[in-house]
Amino acid sequence: MSGVDLSRSSTAGFDPGRSYPVRALWVVVEALVLLNPIVTSYGLKRWLLRRFGARIGRNVILKPNVHVKYPWRLSVGDNSWLGERCWVDNFVHVAIGANVCISQGAYLCTGNHDWSDPAMTRFVEPVTVEAGAWVGAFARIAPGVTVGENAVVTLGSVLLENAEAYGIYSGNPAVRVGERKLRAAEASDA
Repeated sequence: MSGVDLSRSSTAGFDPGRSYPVRALWVVVEALVLLNPIVTSYGLKRWLLRRFGARIGRNVILKPNVHVKYPWRLSVGDNSWLGERCWVDNFVHVAIGANVCISQGAYLCTGNHDWSDPAMTRFVEPVTVEAGAWVGAFARIAPGVTVGENAVVTLGSVLLENAEAYGIYSGNPAVRVGERKLRAAEASDA
């Protein structure tokens, strides 16, 4: 029986989508602005992400220490929130819909390794979080997974398969444990 031989591993065929100088500049900008706990201007963060190719909707909230690997492979819909220390590890596209909450420390992962391959070849698949969904604090979303419309992935859960619309998913691995029922919007006292 042969063992793992990481000397055979390769990134051949992977295209990061931008030149090395652009990627290096992004690392510096991200460190100075997105990862910096002192810089709190959501408008500045949205503007910078857009300059690097991200599609960012209106009123998106980007808390301190949000990490985005490749902004040119990110789209975020209107009124969405990205919480402190969340990590969008997007080797390929990550689509976050409108009115989505990605809570503190959540991890959206688009790449993994084939553990049956002695070279542990990397594979990548997109992640989609549909409108109204909530990815709870410290939850993990695996490559190729879709979090359905208005679904909930609870605190610390590890979602390895698609979550159906309005489903509540919990555990490691996450399983459906309930149905999200949203109350009717209350009339304002205007």
